[in-house]
Amino acid sequence: MALDRLIEKIEQTQNPTVAGLDPKLDYVPEYIRKKNFERYGENLKGAAKAILEFNKGLIDALYDIVPAVKPQAAYYEMYGTAGVKTLYKTQEYARSKGMYVITDGKRNDIGTTMEAYAAAHLGKVKVGLSEFEPFLGDALTVNGYLGSDGIKPLIKTCAEHDKGIFVLVKTSNPSSGELQDKLIDGVPVYEVMGKMCEEWGKELAGVYGYSGVGAVVGATYPEQIKRLREVLPNTFFLIPGYGAQGATAKDIAAAFDKNGLGGIVNSSRGIMCAYQKQKCGEREFAEAARREAIRMRDEIMGIVGKIEIGR
Repeated sequence: MALDRLIEKIEQTQNPTVAGLDPKLDYVPEYIRKKNFERYGENLKGAAKAILEFNKGLIDALYDIVPAVKPQAAYYEMYGTAGVKTLYKTQEYARSKGMYVITDGKRNDIGTTMEAYAAAHLGKVKVGLSEFEPFLGDALTVNGYLGSDGIKPLIKTCAEHDKGIFVLVKTSNPSSGELQDKLIDGVPVYEVMGKMCEEWGKELAGVYGYSGVGAVVGATYPEQIKRLREVLPNTFFLIPGYGAQGATAKDIAAAFDKNGLGGIVNSSRGIMCAYQKQKCGEREFAEAARREAIRMRDEIMGIVGKIEIGR
C-alpha cells in the first residue's frame, strides 16, 4: 500500500517531513530566471523552465534527508501547458531520486469525473493497446466534502495502482472553522469527516497500522490534532501549517504515536525561500534549503523521538 512506502521512507530518513514545492516565480533566484528567459523568452515557457531548474536544485539538496516532496498543482497550472509539463518533470525527477511524491491537487468531483481525476493523478490511461501514466504522484490530496461519491472512485484506483490519498479534514487556514468546526449532532464537521476517512481506509489497509486514506490536519490547530489522533487510530496525517503559517513542533506532537509514526509535516516557503531568510547569496539557495530542512527535522525529531516501524 502506497502509504506504507511513505512510512518506510520516513523511517529510513528518520524524518517525518515533506518539502512543499509551491514555487512562485519570485521565489526563484534571479540568475535562474534571467538564464531561462534569455534562452526561452520572458514568457510562460521561460518561467516554467526556470521553476523546473529551481525545483531540481532543491531536490538535489534534499533527497537524501527529506523523504517526500509535495508539488502544489496550481503553481504549475498557472503557467499553462509549459507549467503542467514542469509539474510532470518535477515529479519524474523526485521519483528518480527515490522521493515519495504527494501531488497537492485537492481534487473534488463525483462519478466518472472523479474516475478521470483518479486516472490522471493516481492511475493509468489506456490509449489503443498501451497504457500510460499521465502524472507521477504516489498520493493525491482530495476534498471529501462531496461524500463517498467523490472518494470511492479514488479508492478503486489506489487499490489497483498502489497509490494513496489525503482527504481534507481540518485544514490549517484561519477561516477553516467557518464550516469545519460546525456541529452535527454535537460532533464537529472535521471529526465527522475524519471518521469517514477511517471508514474508507478499511478498504486500503496497510501493514504498519495506517491505511491508504490519510487526512490533512493543520498544525495550526493542536487541540484538534490531539482529538483526531484519538479517534482516528488508523489514519495517517498530512500536516500543513508548520513554519511560515506559525505552527511549531510542539503544536504537532499529538499527531504521532508511540513509535514516532502517524504524520508527515509540510514546509513549503520555509524551505524554498530559506536563502532569503538566511540572507545568503541566491546561488546558495539549495544549500540554504538543506540547512532549513535539517533544522526542521531536528526540531520535530526532538519531539517525536526515534521512528520505528513494526515489521
